[in-house]
Amino acid sequence: MRMDQLQAPPRKARKRVGRGNASGHGTYSGKGIKGQKARSGGSLPPRFEGGQLPLVKRLPEKRGFTNKWRIEYEVFNVEDFAELAEGTEITPERLQELGLAKRGLPIKILGNGELGKRLIVRAHKFSAAAKAKIEANGGVAEELPYQRERSSRSRGANPRPKTPR
Repeated sequence: MRMDQLQAPPRKARKRVGRGNASGHGTYSGKGIKGQKARSGGSLPPRFEGGQLPLVKRLPEKRGFTNKWRIEYEVFNVEDFAELAEGTEITPERLQELGLAKRGLPIKILGNGELGKRLIVRAHKFSAAAKAKIEANGGVAEELPYQRERSSRSRGANPRPKTPR
C-alpha cells in the first residue's frame, strides 16, 4: 500500500431529527409518543427511581459526610492504670514501652473505673471525669499539645500582601 492509495475513513452523518417523515426521524423525532421524556427539558436525574423511595433514603448509613479533619484517639480508662505503682509517670512513650499503646495515635484518657493511687498522667486529651479522678487522688493530669500533620485548608497563605484601599 502506498500513500496515494490511502482513503479517509467514512464519516457518519449526524442524526437530523424533526426534518420530515422521509428522514426516518420525523413526527416524534425518536422520542416516542408523549410522556415526560418526550417534552423539552424533560430529562430526569440519573438517581430518579420513578417515585420509589430513593436509594439514598433507603440506606441511612450512607447519608451525611465524613469529616476529613477528624482526629482519632487511642483511648484508655483510669482503671487501666490501677495495677501501676504509686507515683508512676504515664506518658504516650511509656504506654508504648509497656505495649499498651500500639497504633501511634494521640492518647485520650476516659474516666471509667476507679483509681486508688497518685499518678502523674500526661496525655493529649482527658475527659472531665478522668481529670477529676486523677486529681482527687493527688495526681497530676497534664494535657500535651497535639498538632496533626495535614495539608492546609486554605491551600497555604495568601501570596499577595494585603494593601490598604
